[in-house]
Amino acid sequence: MILPEWTISELQKAMATGELTARRLAELYLQRIEEVDKGGPYVNSIIELNPDAPAIADRLDAERKAGKVRGALHGIPILIKDNIDTHDRMQTTSGSLALEGNYAAQDAFLVKQLRRAGALILGKTNLSEWANFRGKPSVSGWSSRGGLTRNPYALDRSACGSSSGSGAAVAANLCVVAVGTETDGSIICPAQTNGIVGIKPTLGLVSRSGIIPIAHSQDTAGPMARTVADAAILLGAMTGFDERDPATRSSRKRGFSNYAKFLDLDGLRGARIGVARNMAGKNPRILKIFELCIEVMKQLGAVILDPADVPNFDKIGRTEREVLYYEFKADLNKYLKALPKEARVHSLEDVIEFNEENEDQVMPYFGQEHMLAAQKKGPLSEKKYRDALAKNHRLTRREGIDAVMRKHKLDALVVPSGGPAWTIDLANGDALNWDMESTSPAAVAGYPHVTVPAGYVFGLPVGISFIASAWQEPQLIKFAYAFEQATQYRRMPRFLPSANLNP
Repeated sequence: MILPEWTISELQKAMATGELTARRLAELYLQRIEEVDKGGPYVNSIIELNPDAPAIADRLDAERKAGKVRGALHGIPILIKDNIDTHDRMQTTSGSLALEGNYAAQDAFLVKQLRRAGALILGKTNLSEWANFRGKPSVSGWSSRGGLTRNPYALDRSACGSSSGSGAAVAANLCVVAVGTETDGSIICPAQTNGIVGIKPTLGLVSRSGIIPIAHSQDTAGPMARTVADAAILLGAMTGFDERDPATRSSRKRGFSNYAKFLDLDGLRGARIGVARNMAGKNPRILKIFELCIEVMKQLGAVILDPADVPNFDKIGRTEREVLYYEFKADLNKYLKALPKEARVHSLEDVIEFNEENEDQVMPYFGQEHMLAAQKKGPLSEKKYRDALAKNHRLTRREGIDAVMRKHKLDALVVPSGGPAWTIDLANGDALNWDMESTSPAAVAGYPHVTVPAGYVFGLPVGISFIASAWQEPQLIKFAYAFEQATQYRRMPRFLPSANLNP
């Protein structure tokens, strides 16, 4: 079934005139999911559908008919990553058979916000199991509960991860927008690899409560959409102060409930944009696209500072892993301990044991090395953990992103988001052959990062990233929107069986 790539504003206009209803939209997207995701090309991006979606759509339509429209998301079909709690008839499993049958006792805070805004949650998306923090080398987009998600541009290519299903579903037009999560790269990589927009917010702008964790110092949820405008609308609906997440206290003064007001066609005029050359890699095809993007920004009135290298961007790999292992054990144990007594697992140790006992189903392609390493760690009071965390923040903040921003008086940094999707290889795992670094500095610092489609390599999408210091989402959205509207690089996927590598 051919379905237009509707935007949120287009759908609101259609529902306001009675041309469409939330119920009809739900039916159309569910039909497309059946044909494209589970049949036809078999993208396999959705792990579970919401059985109550049609009934919820009817209630939203009744509200609209009675004159109550909750906002821009009223009746809009969205998908939620399967590591985010929803208190309904859908499970929350992080893609793991160990959590099969886990029905959350309450919505994650961001889900409460979305329901309050009138969003219609169609279902949950597949992901890299345990948000890609189980084994190495892993297969991005594969989970023991959901199977393998494929890239809609070329079905033999990776959808990246860990928000693989959210990225692929948005690209394949199985929803209007979706929610992903990131610890390091899990929104940005699948967004750019699937040719869509992704926003990784400042840590604390979106509540982490009700999200199956990896690490509280880096975890955040964020919007994934086909346009910057739709991503901005979704981001605003997700924000808010949550008593269950102390990090959101800062968002009361620094966050917004409406990021659409920052959309500005002339947003790059006069902006001081730094080119992070030392993070851009050496791939000639990517660099050619990058140079064209920089030229576009110049034509749009941006002041380009080149180079504007980010200090210490490559000095955090070991300490980042150290922090993630410590926090994964502590944070996951806390989440699992709160599960009902009848749950299969209540600790990381239980998960490891379950995986070993069910190795044929759970670990046919890769193991659980990350989990084993995390299990060996002690409490968060250990000096080794505290020193590693302090070093990470110092090198990525004061002596990293903030340093280059101050030195050149920048409004944002730009860098290629990544390379084209690699061929899926279940036997050997991910073959990530990019020689650039776009995600770790902002992820470790807890700073915002936006990726926008920037071009194609042999028909496979690549993106450009805008990065800044904490709470600069308004600026980044403004820059990304101006760039997107001037270039209109995104093309619909064609669900090719393989990438066309003919020159």
